[in-house]
Amino acid sequence: MSNSSIVVCGTGIAGLACALGLARAGFSATLLGPRQVPAARHSDDYHPRVYAISQASRDLLDSLGAWRLMDFNRVSPVESMEIYGDAQGHINLSAWQDVREALAWIVESSELERALQQAVQVLGIPWCEDHFVGLDTNAAGVQVHTRQTGTIQAQLLVGADGARSPVRQAAGIHHDYTPYGDMGVVAHLDLQYPHQQRACQWFTGDSVFALLPLPDTAKGPQASLVWSMPQGQAQAWMAQDEPAQQAFLATHAQAITGGRLGKLTLRSRPQGFPLTFERTAMVAPGVALVGDAAHRVHPLAGQGLNLGLGDVRTLVQVLLARGPHRLPGDAQVLACYRRRRAEPVLAMSLATHGLHRLFGSGWAPLAWVRNQGMQMADQIPFIKRRLIQAAAGE
Repeated sequence: MSNSSIVVCGTGIAGLACALGLARAGFSATLLGPRQVPAARHSDDYHPRVYAISQASRDLLDSLGAWRLMDFNRVSPVESMEIYGDAQGHINLSAWQDVREALAWIVESSELERALQQAVQVLGIPWCEDHFVGLDTNAAGVQVHTRQTGTIQAQLLVGADGARSPVRQAAGIHHDYTPYGDMGVVAHLDLQYPHQQRACQWFTGDSVFALLPLPDTAKGPQASLVWSMPQGQAQAWMAQDEPAQQAFLATHAQAITGGRLGKLTLRSRPQGFPLTFERTAMVAPGVALVGDAAHRVHPLAGQGLNLGLGDVRTLVQVLLARGPHRLPGDAQVLACYRRRRAEPVLAMSLATHGLHRLFGSGWAPLAWVRNQGMQMADQIPFIKRRLIQAAAGE
């Protein structure tokens, strides 16, 4: 048996960030999970999964020493955003409206993981490259059982092991799971016209079509496509051969965007993942969850990872403020963490779930209201500033 103050199970973005945050706050933290080697990077080759990093998340990554390790030739700032309803509704947000450098930063999953892994290595955080298989609680905290290494005694176990979290299941944490019946399809596109660091999103009724700016390549401007659509339609599209996929995109993209960025051409095969709405109790004796293990929201606002990094920031703050007489896994400490995260998680869940329901309804009066609401919001600077501040994690 080995000992660690805190074990972080999960070696994706949330787990790496959590271990870094804890180590920089002075805790003895150990990472548990396989070491995922980010794919080799090529100048014109981008990872299909990208994230929109908010200002709050960027500040956290900077405090962890990871942001400065990014290759900024592969990071694209979002300076403005256009949001279109399914009729005449339209909102145009720009960073200058709230005196900001950018609304967000588009970052590849693999590049973010590479920078975080490098920061972990620089700090010398112990990394147990094994698999979690179970846990037992005791007076000292929790015994974490692994497949090969044995048992690690810890004061706290952090579950950062993804949406199908084995830690959550082993701890018996309540989990609500609601499938949307949709899939999120991602791909990279070549654009005919420059994106000018502008993100665009269209609500079409049964789908949400979003284009996120990426750095230009030798071939010209490119963007990341995030298209939420009915599961059957998504699976049929992904099963087609390349010419049929290109034809499907060309037909639907022209109808949705009206040629806003000209001809759109696939530069990578579409990949899909099911969309779900998930909530948990977030804590159990000796256990706290962060990231997708704790909650999942609809990607239409691009805030899933930012919500998870908010978990990390709050957990570290709560543990630092716990007082010298309480262990990290103390029930009152974990209850404080759960309370602190309840409001932001609920607010984001209601916002994304509500928008999905609002724009998914074909009822004509509701369609008129939502599009008129967008038109009115676009005319009121205060509302636009509040939308920008919310997207920034403030």
